[in-house]
Amino acid sequence: MKQKLKDAATSAPDQISEKLRKDIYSGKIAAGAQLRQDNLAERYGVSRIPVREALRQLGAEGLVTFHPNRGAVVTSLSLNEVLEMLDIRIALECRALHLAVPNMVDADFESAAKILKAYDREPRPTAWGEMNWRFHSAIYAPANRPKLLAMIETNYGHVGRFIRVQVSLAAGKERPQKEHYQILEACKEGNATKAARPSGRSYFLYAEVLDCRPPAQPCKRRGELGIRRRARVPGS
Repeated sequence: MKQKLKDAATSAPDQISEKLRKDIYSGKIAAGAQLRQDNLAERYGVSRIPVREALRQLGAEGLVTFHPNRGAVVTSLSLNEVLEMLDIRIALECRALHLAVPNMVDADFESAAKILKAYDREPRPTAWGEMNWRFHSAIYAPANRPKLLAMIETNYGHVGRFIRVQVSLAAGKERPQKEHYQILEACKEGNATKAARPSGRSYFLYAEVLDCRPPAQPCKRRGELGIRRRARVPGS
């Protein structure tokens, strides 16, 4: 189906890459799917040149891989790669929270609380991943580190397209929402270290859903950005 590009203020390659990125993150375009330039050019009503540039952008983000015979293909991730990206996310989120919490004001708390209330009312598991990101994005924004936040968002997109729905179905809303409210309360207290702790529990949930042994634990102390090796947590 044709999807005309409408935003005159944004370049055609950027509009195309954004649409493709959204479809890849949501699972509408599956891992391993071939992205033919002629088909995409026809869909968006453009020549192959902006399509080629859009695919290059997605390639730089790791969403697209180029093969000699097949052309552009949506990148697949192995189980170990997904778990490694979760390790990276925990480290990035710890840092973002330590930078953000000292800068938070009442408007930040109100915005985050509003998102959580909307999350409480949302009945569709397929929408919970987006609600989860909106909350985390809101509490990281006061860090004022756009490149750091972009790295976290990219990580969410990569990992989320493989596990978002299955984690939502396995966990429901009660457990993650309980952790979200704990994070928000810790932010209000000005305790970044306490706010960072639920990220580790989420990691173990992901590992359980993926049916593997979690190899890492989040940072617990200010300034500690690494991941410590540890055995499986009983009852996790």
